[in-house]
Amino acid sequence: MTTFKGAGVALVTPFNRDFSIDYKGLIDLVNYQIEEGTDFLVVQGTTGESPTLSVDEKRKVLETVLEANNARLPIIYGIGGNNTMALEKSLSALPKGVDGILSVSPYYNKPIQKGIVAHFKMVASYTDLPIILYNVPGRTSSNMSVETTLELAEIENIVAVKEASGNMEQIMDIIRLRKSGFGVLSGDDNLTMPLLAAGADGVISVVANAFPRKFKQMVKASLVGDLSLAREAHYDLFSVTKMFFEQGNPGGVKVALAKLGLIQATMRLPLYEVSEDLKNRIEVETQRLIQR
Repeated sequence: MTTFKGAGVALVTPFNRDFSIDYKGLIDLVNYQIEEGTDFLVVQGTTGESPTLSVDEKRKVLETVLEANNARLPIIYGIGGNNTMALEKSLSALPKGVDGILSVSPYYNKPIQKGIVAHFKMVASYTDLPIILYNVPGRTSSNMSVETTLELAEIENIVAVKEASGNMEQIMDIIRLRKSGFGVLSGDDNLTMPLLAAGADGVISVVANAFPRKFKQMVKASLVGDLSLAREAHYDLFSVTKMFFEQGNPGGVKVALAKLGLIQATMRLPLYEVSEDLKNRIEVETQRLIQR
């Protein structure tokens, strides 16, 4: 579990103005994360706009990140879906260098808890790689209960959960009742500091795409119990974090990354660029943060 502890980043997928993938921008982003102290990288999560990429594009994005990373940081790859058996092919064809899998709870189908358990048991049987469960009811329309998460934690290669339910009591129950060695990662940037203070192990962050050093400072301080420093960094990032999610993810963080000169703010439809007002507010806050 220590491999996936601390400040992880859910990488965006940079696009050119014609909606093709900007592989140079992706390489620059990977190098930026490494230079700024990120602990691990997540490729093709929700923030990477994975539903809009073809199978071949996803493969090339992963290969590009692996090459740019050059084994410097652990790499987690997002593989999930609402057709359980269809995941076997994806999981059996991964290139060397992937250190773990982030797998979202099945969306749209709205399975009952027994269905979620059976789904992940089958997914776990398809690979020897460590698996991080991903609970994000706002996108899947079904919540993984505490009991379901704890039952799945008994499977050897299911090593952690990324919790984005926003339900603090639920997440703290998982932290309180989990078996030794099972990790709990925050999936909500603005809840990360309080969750780390409550015993969580790290985060898979959107905000850290743009501000990895500041976010890592907050995570590290929280993990070692320096809550004064952690609170300072938490509240320094609080406003821009809310802005990033105001009109959907990853529109906001891409504006900040464009302001930093790393990528363009382009997204693929059906996602759409943020309003001019929000863009201006994010750019002002980004300028303030990089001058600190």
